[in-house]
Amino acid sequence: MTLVVALPNLSLEAIREMLDITQVRVQDTQFYKDVFQKGQEQGLEQGLERGESELLLRLLTRRCGELSEEQRQRVKDLSAPQREALAEALLEFKGMEDFQAWLQ
Repeated sequence: MTLVVALPNLSLEAIREMLDITQVRVQDTQFYKDVFQKGQEQGLEQGLERGESELLLRLLTRRCGELSEEQRQRVKDLSAPQREALAEALLEFKGMEDFQAWLQ
């Protein structure tokens, strides 16, 4: 239990010394591979979300005109289903009034 509690506060070198694994390449361990893969998956997901938001913002600007910083932030804060719903609704927008109504 002490090791689990201490891990978040220890450096990689401190953990290697504590476990006496100074001769092992960390990159070759399954733990490292699992953590690395999870990080890649999370990074990909975050990148896709950011890309969707940026595309929506460009389309909204083109259809509705320049957006305020508050409106831009609200789009960035949307969940995946909300972004999808906005993308569908955007096809019918005629201007800023439609976007403002959608935000309500």
